[in-house]
Amino acid sequence: MNAGSKINKRKQQQDLKLNALLEVTKAINNNVTTSQLLDLYQDILENRLGVGKLVLFSYDTSWNCILKYGIGEDFNHINFEEDLLEIHEIKTIGFDKGELSKSFEIVIPVFHKDTPLAFVLLGDVNQEKLELSAAIKHLPYVQTLTNVIVVSIENKKLHKENIQRAKITKELELAQDMQKMLFPKELPDTEALQVSALYLPHQQVGGDYYDFLRINNHEFIFCIADVSGKGVAAALLMSNIQATLHSLTNYTHNLKDIIFELNKRVIANTKNEKFVSIFLAKLNTKSQQLSYINAGHNPPLLFHENKFMELTKGSTIIGIDENLRDVEVDIFNYTSEFTLLCYTDGLTDTSNLNDENISPEMLKEVMVQHAQSKPEELNLALLNFAIEFKGDIEFPDDIAIFSLRVADLNF
Repeated sequence: MNAGSKINKRKQQQDLKLNALLEVTKAINNNVTTSQLLDLYQDILENRLGVGKLVLFSYDTSWNCILKYGIGEDFNHINFEEDLLEIHEIKTIGFDKGELSKSFEIVIPVFHKDTPLAFVLLGDVNQEKLELSAAIKHLPYVQTLTNVIVVSIENKKLHKENIQRAKITKELELAQDMQKMLFPKELPDTEALQVSALYLPHQQVGGDYYDFLRINNHEFIFCIADVSGKGVAAALLMSNIQATLHSLTNYTHNLKDIIFELNKRVIANTKNEKFVSIFLAKLNTKSQQLSYINAGHNPPLLFHENKFMELTKGSTIIGIDENLRDVEVDIFNYTSEFTLLCYTDGLTDTSNLNDENISPEMLKEVMVQHAQSKPEELNLALLNFAIEFKGDIEFPDDIAIFSLRVADLNF
């Protein structure tokens, strides 16, 4: 072949490579699928440049082969982690790689900073030819093309993940808004009866729940509950409990009946995979009685006549056994004002740098310090105490605080 022919051939190859890159760029700009992009990549290497064998590995939660051609059973001899992960730059495959060296000549790693994104194995079908193989002859171009293809595929993954993340974020925001709607919009704040609550979810939505229902002018049903687990699943079960409670109180105010029915609903909806601790109470300001069932919940603290009571009686948690046994309704008769504090275990599970937890005794101290405060002020004092106590450590779980104060016995 004369010099002119060689120049023409070289120019033809350069034009071919340039046109192929332009074709790839156009395909990327047109947002073709990953499968179409890989088909184009294979066509350029196999049919236009004559690279006889290729295997392309890409990482997506695990290493997978996303393209291969020109090979048969040889592919099964690749021990990926042992043979390839140690390679950080283009290199020829030596005899020390055993079976791998019999099928492939070159390995091209593709990295983003220090993170491997892909590995390409290249080889020729006829390795007995005396001339340079296409894989070696076109190596710089193959490297460039491979980088363009792999980066494009990675960008597609990131774009898809970002869309999915945005969708999840939007759904969580919607779930958060819906969950806020489930909590009571107004709580009593009169001289006679003051009620306040705050909720601090560990994630955007959570499984803590409180409620306050007016039966008539002197009877009220209220509760605080904690669904096992966190996030959307716990929030969905919480919303079901809220709907069930509101429905039940339309035809019964018997605490035992309500607990039995809530237990059945939780089991029916979760198939024993979740459970709920709940403190359910009824306040009758006419008879001056507070009756309650504590179904496995953190004992609320009742401060009355400078003494504390922990409200513990009731039953086991709901959602485990279809037949709740030995359910007990306890009654507290009061003759003077009192404050009741209910909370979920996110508050007492809060720990500090010394691996100490907030104890009920610490909560009692805060209650004594705010004995004459309104429930809203007490709740904020408790939250501020928890924030100061934990320091830089995150809260471990959802936190709900619900407090009630009966201040005037003449209403």
